[in-house]
Amino acid sequence: MLDVVRLRVLAAVARHGSVTEAARALGYAQPSVSHHLARLEAETGSRLVQRVGRGVRLTDAGRMLAERAEEILGRMDAAEAELAAHTGLRAGRVRLAAFPSALGTFVPVAAAAFAADHPDVELRLSEAEPPEALRALRAGEIDIAVVFAHANENDVPEGNGLRRTPLLTEALHLVMPAETAGNSLADHAASRWIGGCERCREQLVRACADEGFTPDIAFTTDDYVAVQALVAQGLAVTTLPTLALHAVRHQGIRTVPLDGQTRLVSAAVHGAPPDPPATAAVLTHLTKAAATHADHQTPTPS
Repeated sequence: MLDVVRLRVLAAVARHGSVTEAARALGYAQPSVSHHLARLEAETGSRLVQRVGRGVRLTDAGRMLAERAEEILGRMDAAEAELAAHTGLRAGRVRLAAFPSALGTFVPVAAAAFAADHPDVELRLSEAEPPEALRALRAGEIDIAVVFAHANENDVPEGNGLRRTPLLTEALHLVMPAETAGNSLADHAASRWIGGCERCREQLVRACADEGFTPDIAFTTDDYVAVQALVAQGLAVTTLPTLALHAVRHQGIRTVPLDGQTRLVSAAVHGAPPDPPATAAVLTHLTKAAATHADHQTPTPS
């Protein structure tokens, strides 16, 4: 049977890239780390690390086991937190990751309401785009991932231990300088465009292709404040979802909702139901906050 301590050592070496840094992070002596690695190799019958100059490098087997070790250790940490919270929300923690515009709108409302109801439960928030958040969720590094999927995507498939709670559907909007005419993507086929994260750029390219052109993506940023500033100065046009426009809106832009262009925002969790009480409570507050936000989510085109 694999030893958890040795798996933690291997994961630390993979994460930090050296025995010395792993020892420092774990609070171990360097010979102790080397001993654990040697014992783990003996237990598995596989070469996990190899010397490279004065350092070490993981073998293919070592990288594979380190990835699994991260998942195992993450699930163990999550189990400890769930067990601590299971006694009636008197203790424990919930770790939540969300994409930026969700963190800029309804997530803080939900977090504040949860904190007021359960002051003894720690809620930790972090920023992550959906692919990163889902990876962390599967690895047990977080308990809830607030994610989005465009209308033609399914980033949180049922099965594989993932379950999702739909929170709201938001429109995508064409964003242009305030005095600019044109209410469709095709009206701006000759313009320069701003692309966001990789998935958002792919969605933009697909939407433009449906209207018969390929966008000239001259700027790339997923900072919706910077995006609106660039548009307001007449440097480019783009698309943004409702949450980004609700979080902050530049006076120098005009927006038009795009027919049929939406994305679903949901909260994903990992594992079979029922959820731990603290996680379930956060999900309830997320649902309430998103519903309240949705009543006012569509900006009025200027």
